[in-house]
Amino acid sequence: MVDFRIDRRTGVATYLQIVQQVKQALRLGLLAPGDKLPTAKEVVAATAINPNTVLKAYRELDREGLVEARPGLGTFVRRSLARPGAGADSPLRGELADWTQRARAAGLDREDVAALVASVLDEHFGDPARRPSEGTGTG
Repeated sequence: MVDFRIDRRTGVATYLQIVQQVKQALRLGLLAPGDKLPTAKEVVAATAINPNTVLKAYRELDREGLVEARPGLGTFVRRSLARPGAGADSPLRGELADWTQRARAAGLDREDVAALVASVLDEHFGDPARRPSEGTGTG
């Protein structure tokens, strides 16, 4: 099960925060094919957002082929995004946790760490702002 955390200060649309959190859970192996997502009613009760926002997020995930709605039963994970070495129990995650503790001990805050990580990601994986969006090609 995934517990959604909505941050209204980010400027990111609420439905996109839900989509991103489901994708993160899929990448970390916290959600697997066959798992049921919380109902819109459960998400509304936990986050105080509009039910249509939850449904919009779930429709987007369905459009991307990650989940499927089963009328009367709920919304279920269709496929995983997990890759070997990227799970929540990965040694790499432990190393990253150790590094973030050192960064915090050095006086860096969340935004400082996020900026450092983003710069390294851009350096090693390329800047996503300069790459074509996924799923928008013609072929």
